[in-house]
Amino acid sequence: QVQLVESGGGLVQAGGSLRLSCAASGRTFSSYDMGWFRQAPGKEREFVAAIRGSGGSTYYADSTKGRFTISRDNAKNTVYLQMNSLKPEDTAVYYCAAARAAYISRLDRVGNYAYWGQGTQVTVSS
Repeated sequence: QVQLVESGGGLVQAGGSLRLSCAASGRTFSSYDMGWFRQAPGKEREFVAAIRGSGGSTYYADSTKGRFTISRDNAKNTVYLQMNSLKPEDTAVYYCAAARAAYISRLDRVGNYAYWGQGTQVTVSS
């Protein structure tokens, strides 16, 4: 069982930056591949970025590649999402999630995650 708590959301102007954090409970955090997703009003939840348990591999959606960076600190049971060059279309509730099993090939799929945080709002003004 993993409990996840996101923080760091807020209101920022276009072109600005935010850093989201996701703190996880449990002693086996490093065994979980982790992902960030987002959901805008009236839209489906979409993949943003993911990272393997070791931190050795990262994956990004085309819309966030080159602007967002996912990282983790297993000693602190925390995963981060650094968001730069933010755009109004990045406005959404951002969720972190822990994968339901190790070595899942498709970390961009909502259904491959078993544990979710409550979400944090990110609003980018134009």
